[in-house]
Amino acid sequence: MQQRLLFAVAWLAATLAAGAERGPTGGLPDTGQTTRYTKSFGEDSDFTGSSPAYQDNKDGTVTDLVTGLVWQRVDGGEMTWEKAKEYAKSLRLAGKQDWRLPNSNELLSLMNHGLHGPAMDTTVFPHLEARYWWTGTAKVDDPSKVWLVNTGGGIGAHAKTETISAGGDRPVHIRCVRGTSRLGSGPTLKDNGDGTVTDQRTGLVWQKVGPARRGTWEEALRACSELDLAGRKDWRLPNIKELRSLSDDALAGPSADRKFLPGMNAAAYWSSTTQCNRPERAWFTDFTSGLVTYADKTTPQWFLAVRGGEPTAGSREKTEPDPKTLAPPEKAKGGGKGKPRGDKKGGN
Repeated sequence: MQQRLLFAVAWLAATLAAGAERGPTGGLPDTGQTTRYTKSFGEDSDFTGSSPAYQDNKDGTVTDLVTGLVWQRVDGGEMTWEKAKEYAKSLRLAGKQDWRLPNSNELLSLMNHGLHGPAMDTTVFPHLEARYWWTGTAKVDDPSKVWLVNTGGGIGAHAKTETISAGGDRPVHIRCVRGTSRLGSGPTLKDNGDGTVTDQRTGLVWQKVGPARRGTWEEALRACSELDLAGRKDWRLPNIKELRSLSDDALAGPSADRKFLPGMNAAAYWSSTTQCNRPERAWFTDFTSGLVTYADKTTPQWFLAVRGGEPTAGSREKTEPDPKTLAPPEKAKGGGKGKPRGDKKGGN
């Protein structure tokens, strides 16, 4: 415990010293996760970023005050991908006609990983009958599939024929968006020449080459928190939105740019974000193509450290949390309407 306290103090000092250079994450909202699930320092809830915030414009649209994007408040319903593209192009809403299908990171930005069933604020986005939403992006190495974001908070590529209107059994809906943001389908990276890389969209600074080993979720938290690199000690395991921002939908095998991240594997990487209704699991991004789903925390997976951007350390990491305040693990429950759905490799 003493070692952990010493590290927390050192981390907080480094964080405060870095305050002057911290900037906005380029419109990357926080995951919304505030519950503690472990005694180890470095989980998602140990940091506070730009909390999700919305404004109902009273004209059928909602403005995301973090990203600046304007969204269709009630989605357009279930339809094929081809129909969805036509729908967006012809949509006239709130006096605007520049509506479009969102990219995967824009749509993921609406997800709140502190909620489940669905992982979305239904007071802001009511009448939620969808289980999936279309993005405007086909899978680069298989154009018969399109990236979808599901109501559990995951991302997966699914065949266009899987939606109900195309003869499938998945209710894939459309939610249009307008405006510009820095949540592109891939990062804009700069090599800092010191073993780190900066994403110029988000302001996040990434470890250029991660450890040459995999680890459990707890091991990944500790390794990132203890990292001393480029004269900084305020490294951490990224949350799921930060981690997915490294994935470029125009790339595959891996979906991260090896020009700047030469050690990146086409494999699963841990995030610091727990699956909130199944605390024995945590979210990860598979950089084979960009899948976002979850796994048991004891599963060995790759990891990469990040620092900077908007998230700052809260006070809760200064002392070891009381076990009574930790969320207890939940047993697996049968699938129902409220069950979050992270896309598995086999699809779900």
